[in-house]
Amino acid sequence: MFGSVETVSADDVLTRKQQAEKVHLIDVRTKDEVDSGKIPGALHIPLHELPERMSEIEKGKEYILICRSGNRSGKAAKLLKQNGFKVLNMSGGMMKWKGERE
Repeated sequence: MFGSVETVSADDVLTRKQQAEKVHLIDVRTKDEVDSGKIPGALHIPLHELPERMSEIEKGKEYILICRSGNRSGKAAKLLKQNGFKVLNMSGGMMKWKGERE
């Protein structure tokens, strides 16, 4: 669906967090969407700001991209991958997230 960008399920992300794995998350939803709750610790970079804000992301880390349903985060993941970042797209987005929100 998103070329060569791999996906990870919301349940897998939750499991990683519960096992105290260091998970790096980027939420690409709008401010209004994030104001209704995001995954604790996720970095908020709206999709439209991503090209200008790539300098905030470390190339040596793996990031999981998140949006409402997985479509915008798929676009964001593809863009980051094309720029040398290691990324995964959280399939189903926040619609599938069952963990806590901040």
